[in-house]
Amino acid sequence: MSDIAIRATGLSKLYEIGAHQKTYGTLRESMMNALTSFGRRRRRVEPTTIWALKDVSFEVERGEVLGVIGANGAGKSTVLKILSRITEPTSGQAQLYGRVGSLLEVGTGFHSELSGRENVYLNGAILGMRKAEIDRKFDEIVAFSETERFIDTPVKHYSSGMQMRLAFAVAAHLEPEILIIDEVLAVGDLSFQNKCLGKMQDVAGEGRTVLFVSHNMGAVANLCTSALWLADGQVVMRGSVQDTIAAYMQRVGGPVQNDPSRWKHHGSGDARIIDARVLDVQGEGRTAFGMGETLVVEFDAEFSRSFPSLVMSVHVKRVDTGLAVLDMLSTDGGSGFEQLPVGKHRFVVEMPHCPLYPGTYTASLYITVGGRIVEYVEDALTFSMSESGYAKRTSPFYPQFGVFHLPSGWRRA
Repeated sequence: MSDIAIRATGLSKLYEIGAHQKTYGTLRESMMNALTSFGRRRRRVEPTTIWALKDVSFEVERGEVLGVIGANGAGKSTVLKILSRITEPTSGQAQLYGRVGSLLEVGTGFHSELSGRENVYLNGAILGMRKAEIDRKFDEIVAFSETERFIDTPVKHYSSGMQMRLAFAVAAHLEPEILIIDEVLAVGDLSFQNKCLGKMQDVAGEGRTVLFVSHNMGAVANLCTSALWLADGQVVMRGSVQDTIAAYMQRVGGPVQNDPSRWKHHGSGDARIIDARVLDVQGEGRTAFGMGETLVVEFDAEFSRSFPSLVMSVHVKRVDTGLAVLDMLSTDGGSGFEQLPVGKHRFVVEMPHCPLYPGTYTASLYITVGGRIVEYVEDALTFSMSESGYAKRTSPFYPQFGVFHLPSGWRRA
């Protein structure tokens, strides 16, 4: 048996902007498309095309966990749709050796009129599984998805989060040899996201092949053994997960992550973080600091209703490993923020004499009320640390172990 699970050769995909892709449509849709085309010809509008993918080639070995990273519009989802046989490439080919389970968007492969139970069996049949195999996994799927009460309800009545939970459970538990996951996990709450990442680690540990698209570099670093970086529909880099993430973050980490227009907001919606920045002690915006410098995180939030008590928090993690290194809560210095009225407010927290070792870090911002998350933005800010006079170790015999540097006094006892 070949050691290759996926082989993509010269994949290219051309789209015509504003055009309808070929589908099995209704007579009404065909007539409307014909009228639209006629109007375009009368106006002499030249078609506009875009290459979503351009000559993308890569191989994935059996049992490998490949993270696919890149900015929005890089072509990540297009690759996964081609591999999942949802769309055909304009040129090139993709060969997959094994049964494929994919989750590319909420409700993928579900029939809205069928119940959750019926959709589990339908998806299993699509994957080529016998009824006895699905029976054996059914209780485990339902328990993992936490949809026991609604399993016999048509999925059209499910919330997006419920659909995602069941869809992921089906994709991960029906034993596909290749599991393809796009970044739909953001629909779920934080605890279920962690549960899904844990399940994907189990799947990878069983020797199955996983393709995982995510903007969460920590998740990619923790889960994946290698990474593929796409930009403008082309392969920029294919290599180890640490090297690929580091190169990606060095080029685009600051401008992309520190852009509120690209943030994904989660929570109840009663509050919204509208802007944030990393500053130095002079109040100047920066993304690069030397060890020992003081960092200031400042963010603006807008509240749609009044809260009696709020807790703000900033979670810092290292990009290349996904390791959480700092957790700063507004309750550290007291009881948090009391009786905040409706409107906009600004919050500031300092990291004095930051001792983090050289590397790239992200900061996630949280607002909670009574332990309930009302707003959080994951990896909202990115900053890097470099060596400085505060802790300069130039000898190769003294590597930097640990998360941060702690000045120490030595003496002979």
